[in-house]
Amino acid sequence: MPRFVTADEAASHIQNHMKMAIGGFSTSGSADAVLRAIARRYNAEGNPTDLTLICPTCAGDKKEGGYGLTAIGIEGLVTKIITSRIGNSPAIERLAGQNKMATFVYPMGIFGQVFRAMTAHRPGILTHIGKYTFCDPRVEDGKMNDLAKESNDEYVQVVELNGKDYLFYKAFDIDVALIRGSYADEDGNITLKNEVLPAESAEMAHAVHNNGGIVIAQVQKVVARGSIMPKEVNIYNRAVDYIVVADPEDHPFSYADRDYRPELLNFVRVPAASIPPMDLDIRKVIARRGALELKKNALVNLGLGISDGVSIVANEEGLSKDLTFTIETGIFGGVPLAGPRMGTGVNAEAIYKLPDTFDAYDGGMLDQAFLSFAECDEEGNVNVSKFGVNKIVGPGGFINISQNSKKICFMATFTAKGLDVGFEGGKVNIIQEGAQKKFVKKVQQITFSGRYAIESGQEVYYVTERGVFRLTPEGLELFEIAPGVDLEKDILANMEFTPKIAADLKVMDQRLFLEEKMGLSFDD
Repeated sequence: MPRFVTADEAASHIQNHMKMAIGGFSTSGSADAVLRAIARRYNAEGNPTDLTLICPTCAGDKKEGGYGLTAIGIEGLVTKIITSRIGNSPAIERLAGQNKMATFVYPMGIFGQVFRAMTAHRPGILTHIGKYTFCDPRVEDGKMNDLAKESNDEYVQVVELNGKDYLFYKAFDIDVALIRGSYADEDGNITLKNEVLPAESAEMAHAVHNNGGIVIAQVQKVVARGSIMPKEVNIYNRAVDYIVVADPEDHPFSYADRDYRPELLNFVRVPAASIPPMDLDIRKVIARRGALELKKNALVNLGLGISDGVSIVANEEGLSKDLTFTIETGIFGGVPLAGPRMGTGVNAEAIYKLPDTFDAYDGGMLDQAFLSFAECDEEGNVNVSKFGVNKIVGPGGFINISQNSKKICFMATFTAKGLDVGFEGGKVNIIQEGAQKKFVKKVQQITFSGRYAIESGQEVYYVTERGVFRLTPEGLELFEIAPGVDLEKDILANMEFTPKIAADLKVMDQRLFLEEKMGLSFDD
């Protein structure tokens, strides 16, 4: 039976050199009361030190001194992290970028699967996910800074089976799990029903408990014995050691919405109010060109950034009713949300647990994916995860999604930093060219592998406001150019390599660049 304790008492069980798994996703789900208690203890006593964090993603509100992992992003307190994405916590980003914390990054989807393997005392998971990307030991081994590269830690190895290469992600040695739940009953049974993004919390708790570690759960309140319906008990009391009942200040619904919002849990549906169309700008032009690739009845994953405009264009053009959009947190159907509510959605048709979603994605359930990109090279590799020495981002679920979608549209402006483009009379007018090239000779890090895509038969496009490329066995091929754009001056001169040019180079659909609705159908 778990003990009910204060946050400070829970923090006292975190000892030097421990490996600590921490739940949470994006802007929700961290046990903030306990994280702040750990920081208080370190500042007062100098303990614990030399912690290793295992975080499928680093949750936080992106503010200095704010919520989430930022509370323990202190030099000396934390010396290593294993995660899929660094973002949302400025303090953690700083430790990683300044080489003060050994940083290992792997695809988000493998974490829940590795926790499940740990629960059953299996040594790890064998998968194709991450092959030929920076996670592959033959490339960078997931080691994002010098401290990681200098260590002897190896979490992935290449295994040949039946004539094929796979990556084997090893099970982690974890001493403590720190998770968050909604309610605990008097016996210590925990439900996650009001957690906006429970992510891998249950898998994490079971994995650590079954391997002799300590499980600490933070909850909003305690309810009477038997008042949580059995089907809503997500973590049985035998898997929990300590429970902390947090003050409301340390247990917000999410960092974007402090108060309870049942529509984000899909307990209620919101009125199907009309989503306003986008104004005609570069983002809408690229989203429109992406929408031309939509297939009727497809299951479509949308990424962040320019790519999330595809759903707005689809809605404006009346295509949404014959599509299903999905995001990796388990939302199928309805309207996925972006920005600080990334990972949530309203009016969903189905909601999976995050690890179950990645199981489905990894097996090929996705028909299409629309993802933004920061860099692309002549082999079709894409980088979204690391820029220079100090800017470590991580892929999140990008690798799972991009390696397992039958068709991918990567979307971005052709250049960055100062780009100014106008659209007049159905033509593109480049007013000022961006100072930063996105089509480079070699990407700084391989987050998506063109080689893997060719070997697995994926259909891959790279969509910009002035041209559209496709991936071929010989590299990138330009097969569409925007009206008003000069091939030499506006495209080739702003690339670090020369792509193939299609023999039947076409002009992009002029409707993309006009104010009025395109009148799209799936026949387009």
